[in-house]
Amino acid sequence: MLLIAAAGLGLLQLWAGSGPSRANMSVLIPQGATLSQAATELEKAGAIRSARRFVLLSKLFGGGAPIKAGEYRLLARESQSDILKDLQGGKTLQRKITVAEGVPSILVHEALMKADGLSGQIAVPAEGSVLPDTYAYNRGETRAVVLARMQKAMRDYLASAWARRKPGIAVSTPAEAVTLASIVEKETGKPEERRMVAAVYANRLRVGMMLQADPTIIYPITKGKPLGRRILQSELRAVNAYNTYAMTGLPAGPIANPGRESIDAVLDPAQSTALYFVAKGDGGHVFADTLEQHNANVQKWYALRRARGEM
Repeated sequence: MLLIAAAGLGLLQLWAGSGPSRANMSVLIPQGATLSQAATELEKAGAIRSARRFVLLSKLFGGGAPIKAGEYRLLARESQSDILKDLQGGKTLQRKITVAEGVPSILVHEALMKADGLSGQIAVPAEGSVLPDTYAYNRGETRAVVLARMQKAMRDYLASAWARRKPGIAVSTPAEAVTLASIVEKETGKPEERRMVAAVYANRLRVGMMLQADPTIIYPITKGKPLGRRILQSELRAVNAYNTYAMTGLPAGPIANPGRESIDAVLDPAQSTALYFVAKGDGGHVFADTLEQHNANVQKWYALRRARGEM
């Protein structure tokens, strides 16, 4: 009996004692892996000394809960007991990818292709189909799965936002809302201005004025990436499905992936009769109801730029 007790105590100490790893590490347990297969991965990584022993001790002391696939962050000297608890609890290491508001889809594609731990190929997603946010993912997931999560988030948010839209807005479909929201997103970086910018464009749409939004000129040239120079006169005159200096109404589609606030601004714009706005030098804009007021504001902006040596 004493020998049996001593043997049991020795096994328990082996189970709960310090492991062989000298540094923190990450280990990937593949989808559908058995306990034996997981143990093999742990042994390869140096987290445990023996896969066979780990399986035996797990069955003796670890209970019957199944292990879960994923990438696990294991601590230096972590015991076999704690490692099994990690695997049974599914406390996987989550990686993150951030899509900023107003990022075009070509840059979303680049970010997904560069993301560490993802696999597989994807095409550039449809413009305006991704909701800007920070998304967690596990090592071993496919890029297609993560992109689908981003696009579902946009569909879900757009559906809820459209359901609470204010009556009398200037857009008639959710798709048009995303298109206009993408322009609002690119025209101002100040959250407090978004509803006012949306109101200007809504007012222009109602009276049949050209939107004359500079970002719509740039989009066909760079697919939304920064132009890196001033817009050329020839580009202002270019006739295409996006240039709102050469056409009335909305462009053919979104020019970026708008965030929640810009979508909300289009679906609930400010109460305003403004038809114009121009930068005022601090990142914000000054708004005007008439062309005469707008021209005076433009002259103030030019004077400020000349004082800065920019003109």
